[in-house]
Amino acid sequence: MIALAQVLRRHWPAYEQKFGARLLPSHRRAVQAMLACRTAALGGQLFGCDCGRREFVYHSCNHRACPRCGHADTTQWLDRQRRRLLPLPYWLVTFTLPKELRSILRSHQKPLYGLLIREAAAALLQVGRDHKNLGAQLGLLAVLQTWARDLHYHPHVHCVVPGGGLSADGLRWVRPKDPDYFLPQGVLARRFRTRFKHALKEQHPELFSQIPTEVWKLKWVADVQAVGSGEPALKYLAAYVHRSAFSAEKIVADDGTHITFTYRDNTGTNRKLKLPVERFLHRFLQHVLPKGFQRVRHFGWLSPAAKARFERIAALLDWQPADPQLSASQPAPLLCPCCQRPMVFIQRLARAPPLPP
Repeated sequence: MIALAQVLRRHWPAYEQKFGARLLPSHRRAVQAMLACRTAALGGQLFGCDCGRREFVYHSCNHRACPRCGHADTTQWLDRQRRRLLPLPYWLVTFTLPKELRSILRSHQKPLYGLLIREAAAALLQVGRDHKNLGAQLGLLAVLQTWARDLHYHPHVHCVVPGGGLSADGLRWVRPKDPDYFLPQGVLARRFRTRFKHALKEQHPELFSQIPTEVWKLKWVADVQAVGSGEPALKYLAAYVHRSAFSAEKIVADDGTHITFTYRDNTGTNRKLKLPVERFLHRFLQHVLPKGFQRVRHFGWLSPAAKARFERIAALLDWQPADPQLSASQPAPLLCPCCQRPMVFIQRLARAPPLPP
C-alpha cells in the first residue's frame, strides 16, 4: 500500500505549478498539513524502554482531510453519541441532490453546503411534525458527505433519527402509529426540493438564476432505512466525521502518471480504479471542506440549545445516559517493538523551524 502523503510529495509540486492560480486556500492548507503530518516539521515525543530501545513519535497534523489522522477524535465522537442513544428504534434518512445541481454546489461550497444541511433537516422536522404516522417534534443528527465510493462528487446528507418525538405541547412521548414504518420517502423528497428551492431563491438569487427550471421538476431522492438501535448508523458515519473521504490503505500503485486505488462498490465487491494523477488529485481535493465549516449538526431536541427538552424526553422514557467515565475509551500505551513492553515518555521534541521565504 502507498500512503497518500507519498503521492503528494511526488506529484503535488507539478500539480500546484499547473493549477496554482485556481487552487483554493483550503486545498493548499490541507496538502501542506498532510505533507508535514508525522514528520519532524510538527515535532513529537521521544519514548524509551528498559531494554534500551528508543522511539520517536512525531505529531499528527489533525487536519480532517488527512487519512492518517482523526482516529482518536472519531473514537471520542462515537463514544459521545453512543451515550445519547435512546432505547428506541432508529432510522437513517438520506437526502441526495440531483446531479444537475452538483456543479454549482461545488463552486459555492460554504454557503450551499450549509443550505443543504439546514433544508434537509428542516424538511425532516416538518414532515415528522405534520405526517399522520407520527405528528411529533423530532430530534436528529445530520452529517454532510460529499463523495461516492470511487471519490466522485456526490453531495448528500445523512440524518440519524430516533423513532419518535415529543407531542406538540412537549408533555408526551409519541411513537409512530405503524412501528415498521417511519415517514414517506416521496413526501420527504418533495418537501426537501421545495424548501431548498425557496431558500436558494431567497438567500442566493444570483445562484438561483443560473439553475435551469427543469431541475425543480425532477424527482429528488430521500431514502429511509431502519437501523435498529442506531449504533450501526453511527459507526458508519463516524468514519467520515473526523476523517478523510479516502482511507490510508486504498492506494495500491503509483506508476508516475497514474494512481490505482481500491474501493468497494454498492454491491460490496472490491474494485480497482486507475486514474491519471491530475484527475486523482482533483477527485480527492474536491472533498476538502471550507475552513471552519461544520460537517456535523444537531437539530430539534437533539440540538445543543434543547438540553431541557432532551432531559424531559429522558424522564418520559425512564432512561439515563451512560456514565462517561465508564464508556470513554482509553488510549492504548505505546509498546516497545522489541520486547512488547509499555514504553515511557522521555522528552518532547520541538517543531522544526519554518523554512525561509
